[in-house]
Amino acid sequence: MLIVTSNEIPGHRIDAVFGEVMGLTVRSRDIGSQMLAGFRSLGGGELPEMTKALYESRQEVMARMVTEAQQRGANAIVAMRFDTSEMGNNWTEVCAYGTAVYVLPLAEGEPGATGQSIFLSKPPT
Repeated sequence: MLIVTSNEIPGHRIDAVFGEVMGLTVRSRDIGSQMLAGFRSLGGGELPEMTKALYESRQEVMARMVTEAQQRGANAIVAMRFDTSEMGNNWTEVCAYGTAVYVLPLAEGEPGATGQSIFLSKPPT
């Protein structure tokens, strides 16, 4: 699944649009890591426990978004974005969303073709 934050994919033509897809999770913070992060925040710098939790949440919502796009018949997602918000004192919502599309690589000689799309448009040998 090709996922881009742009509205178009260079060297590809959007052949079908299946609509918005998203993945969502709401996570509560573990009290132990929250306390440890609180102590670490006094000295400044990165909070590895929180970084790990956010990274894992983003991976999870991306997978859910891709599954929804595949179920609709898409092979790419354009205009992908993340959204994160606090819900109460201990809950964090993480959402990934974009537009599910079916793209075709442009072949050699077509306006807008790229080296990658030319390679992808050739039949396997």
